[in-house]
Amino acid sequence: MKYLYSALLATVIAGPALADSHSMGDAEAGEKQFGKCKACHMIVDDAGESFQRGGKVGPNLFGIIGKQAGTVEDYRYGDDLVAAGEAGLVWDEANMAEYLVNPTDFLRTTLDDKKARSKMSFRMRKGGEDVAAYLATFSPEAEAEAEADAPMAKDAETEKTE
Repeated sequence: MKYLYSALLATVIAGPALADSHSMGDAEAGEKQFGKCKACHMIVDDAGESFQRGGKVGPNLFGIIGKQAGTVEDYRYGDDLVAAGEAGLVWDEANMAEYLVNPTDFLRTTLDDKKARSKMSFRMRKGGEDVAAYLATFSPEAEAEAEADAPMAKDAETEKTE
């Protein structure tokens, strides 16, 4: 009986921690899943460096996480996605993962409009959170973190060689 209570207590304590770890996507897995997205999307920075070559049917997804929906330059979005952005939709990992499951349903819920439609017809039943985590690695926050870590890494490397 003592072991049963210990196991139950461990489950109750560990439950929230495990739930949090499973709610976040895996960027490495998302990179592999992005192969399904490359038919329409690419990831290319402003300087022209290509991280993922792909189609031009959909917008360039570099920096999409943290960006207002429907605002990538040189891409003609559907009216409903633009309206969602104008209403305050900013892409984050959670809403991007939700969007990938069913873009039209996402817009209908977000806009509270049964007639809303998405130009993106592809649906990602599994792995959307991983793709969102992968896209987040190309966000302004990720870039800022990498730049902030670069001097520390350089200092650590200098210490090793001295």
